[in-house]
Amino acid sequence: MATAKTKKTNTKSEESPTVGIVSLGCPKALVDTERILTQLRSEGYQLSPNYEDANVVIVNTCGFLDSAKKESLEAIGEAMDANGKVIVTGCMGAEPEQITKEFPKVLAVTGPQQYEEVVNAVHKAAPPVHDKFVDLIPQPGKILGDDVDGPGIKLTPRHYAYLKISEGCNNRCTFCIIPSLRGDLVSRPVIQVLAEAERLVKAGVKEILVISQDTSAYGIDTKFQPYPYKGRMVRTKFIDLAKELGELGVWVRLHYMYPYPHVDEVFPLMNEGKILPYIDIPFQHASPTVLKNMRRPAHQEKTLERIHSWRKACPDLTVRSTFIVGFPGETEEEFSFLLDWMKEAQLDRVGCFKYEPVQGAEANKLPGAIPLEVQEERYHRFMTLQQEISTKKLAQKVGRTIPVIIDTSGSKGAIGRSSADAPEIDGNVHIIGKNMKPGDIIQVKITKSDEYDLFGEQA
Repeated sequence: MATAKTKKTNTKSEESPTVGIVSLGCPKALVDTERILTQLRSEGYQLSPNYEDANVVIVNTCGFLDSAKKESLEAIGEAMDANGKVIVTGCMGAEPEQITKEFPKVLAVTGPQQYEEVVNAVHKAAPPVHDKFVDLIPQPGKILGDDVDGPGIKLTPRHYAYLKISEGCNNRCTFCIIPSLRGDLVSRPVIQVLAEAERLVKAGVKEILVISQDTSAYGIDTKFQPYPYKGRMVRTKFIDLAKELGELGVWVRLHYMYPYPHVDEVFPLMNEGKILPYIDIPFQHASPTVLKNMRRPAHQEKTLERIHSWRKACPDLTVRSTFIVGFPGETEEEFSFLLDWMKEAQLDRVGCFKYEPVQGAEANKLPGAIPLEVQEERYHRFMTLQQEISTKKLAQKVGRTIPVIIDTSGSKGAIGRSSADAPEIDGNVHIIGKNMKPGDIIQVKITKSDEYDLFGEQA
């Protein structure tokens, strides 16, 4: 049967509008971007690989540090120069005057988690095109909320995804302005979190990275509200969530924990292989005086004892943390205390930041600002020590055979991560072998190590 060619009559204005987007900051902001894009794609919008061809550009900003704000403003400026029709959202949008003062012609400025406002601004800038065929297809639920049939758009590789379980934070650390940007802790109902996790697994995700501002505080704001789930009641509580996620048959990695006593309840799940033996706790410092000035939650002078008890309870445990050096008033004695603490703690993965004043943070009022050159010197001393610790700990893995999830692969080998490695922030495992695909979880015999990475052969 012959077919007739039809002439395309649509003009550019009749085609589906396109959206360009840049997402800055932490994985929590990335999840916000994924939700916005999922909603827009469900309405027929297309994604543009560049600013020039987009009908409108969305910039999801970070406002945690002044350096992050500078990066955000640079991104907005780049989008304005290349396109001119720009919508700004994210943490920096909580203080819109910072943006409109420099860029008065931006179309709209919204704060974090204001998904509907972003989408409405896109509608005004580039109205969706009516399609009599697409409009007959049922919409996939409340994508901007939590009732959605599919996994939505992911900006991470197919085999891993971030699962955000709450917004905001109840802590009032003096160096942080997150509560003023994102508000107090608001936990998502556990059935919504678990439903999203199930959808991700069905879509092919092999590793779920649980994120929030304070993961171990999950559910406190709801008084651990229980919900019916698969014929039983499940509480909106950290340990209940961990138990349920552990039944999905994928890697589950816990981020942004605080060392509350109930955290210890998760180690049996790690020993059973339900949850990865990996815990991310931002200790930030070790000196009791500095911690008091930071107003850190759940800090104890017996933290070292707890770390030792965790490793006794879970021998394969990887402990990751972040620290701040050069905090206002930090003396050489207190910094030396931190270094001695690090030698004793022997943490597996560590990040370090030089203190940076943030507009609106209580720490700005503290006396004893540390000169930048002193901060720099302390930073290098800290990282040199941690590099020595990391080198020794990784060398202990040579000769072992461990499971590794593949991130990228080629004809001669692949790069993956062990259970001790979160994507983009920890180390890698470089593997010699064939027929390895992203998302595969394979056994690798470790043959060599360096300061941060492992090297091995497919077992």
